[in-house]
Amino acid sequence: MSQSLSRREWLLTEQPSSRRQARLGQLYRTWLALRSNPLAMVGLGIIVVLILVALFANVIAPYDPLVGGDLRTERLLPPSAAHWFGTDDQARDIFSRVIHGARLTLMIVALVAVIATPIGLLIGTTAGYFGGWVDTVLMRITDIALAFPRLILALAFVAALGPGIENAIIAIALTSWPPYARLARAETLTIRNTDFIAASKLQGASSTRIIWGHVVPLCMPSVIVRVTLDMAGIILTAAGLGFLGLGAQPPSPEWGAMVASGRRFLIDQWWGATMPGIAIFVVSLGFNLLGDGLRDVLDPKGEK
Repeated sequence: MSQSLSRREWLLTEQPSSRRQARLGQLYRTWLALRSNPLAMVGLGIIVVLILVALFANVIAPYDPLVGGDLRTERLLPPSAAHWFGTDDQARDIFSRVIHGARLTLMIVALVAVIATPIGLLIGTTAGYFGGWVDTVLMRITDIALAFPRLILALAFVAALGPGIENAIIAIALTSWPPYARLARAETLTIRNTDFIAASKLQGASSTRIIWGHVVPLCMPSVIVRVTLDMAGIILTAAGLGFLGLGAQPPSPEWGAMVASGRRFLIDQWWGATMPGIAIFVVSLGFNLLGDGLRDVLDPKGEK
């Protein structure tokens, strides 16, 4: 008990003895603030469950998500003890397909974040730091991208690249970076004339080093919040592409494609489209709740 208390005091001290202690203390304070928000913890719990389900899908799923049973006796069965979410028109277990679909959803979210976030940060910080014609050109490109609805622009990219999960991820990433660029530019404009930036210039630091070493880290909290809040939109866009047959191709257990397949039997066999639809709703809600909590914790302009 005393050891844990001393560790807590070490993390919460107002006079850290090293940079590592200061960083760990800041992370611990952020966690304490986030933990005090019940809705944010609900969102975090949903995302943790999503990650665990994706990691252990082969263990959790009772049936093969791609291979169906006997079409004469196991097709479109209602939810039961044998099939918790029922079966689809190919006699495949919907619960197993939803579980394995979590892997696709998590992969799409992770790859889009990894691709789109650096692009938005690079464009936004470069435009805000240099200003002038560089800012004008980059922001007009960003404005053009923002002028199109995300799903419509993603449809155009997928139509050009061809259907498939890889092309869908590229298309979603190419339509997701503009908000991050606008946010990073706004943050950069507030700090580019500060004293520590001027001191870095006097010490001979290059523009690249200043942007990536000083400007980008200060923009990261706001961008992380925005990325987390955008995850729901990314999931819905991926589901929309799958619904239209432009995302993951059959027989992949993608939630949007499952909704499209089940909508033909929605009146009498409602479970085919409802169960994957609920999965989309719950995961999107989880990201929104966590994003709201992170915004309250990480936004320095917000009320603490």
